[in-house]
Amino acid sequence: MGLETEKADAQIYMDEDSYSRHSGLGYPEPEKCAKSTQDRDPRGLNTHLKMGFEDVIGEPESTHSFDKVWICSHALFEVSKYLIYKVLTVLLAIPLAFVAGILFATLSCLHIWIVVPFVKTCLMVLPSVQTVWHSITDGFIAPLYKSMGLIFSSISLRLSPE
Repeated sequence: MGLETEKADAQIYMDEDSYSRHSGLGYPEPEKCAKSTQDRDPRGLNTHLKMGFEDVIGEPESTHSFDKVWICSHALFEVSKYLIYKVLTVLLAIPLAFVAGILFATLSCLHIWIVVPFVKTCLMVLPSVQTVWHSITDGFIAPLYKSMGLIFSSISLRLSPE
């Protein structure tokens, strides 16, 4: 109960040969189709998710559980993390990939066929709008504000004590 001198190392080994992947059909084995060490995250988008049991659960020196409890909890953590991830990817990966594909296709289509032509049209029309705007400001707005400035400049305030 925490006084053991040996450090128990719990590891889980899953024997690939014990599970038959061959269903009688002539499918090639996955190792022959692609490298088994294929990097599925070459840009390191999810490096923060590489955590193990020791990164989540740790017992200080002063409090230790039974070694069997520690080993079983470590094994259960690793197996449940592995199996739940596999089940969730089977259930969610294909539908979410489909939704993400639709989303990015829609955004690309909108950007290509609506946003860029609209921006280009605005940039094409803006020089003439700029000319009209300068004419309006120089002809009407600037004289109006200049007159208002002259009117208010003749007002003086004196503050006197009561």
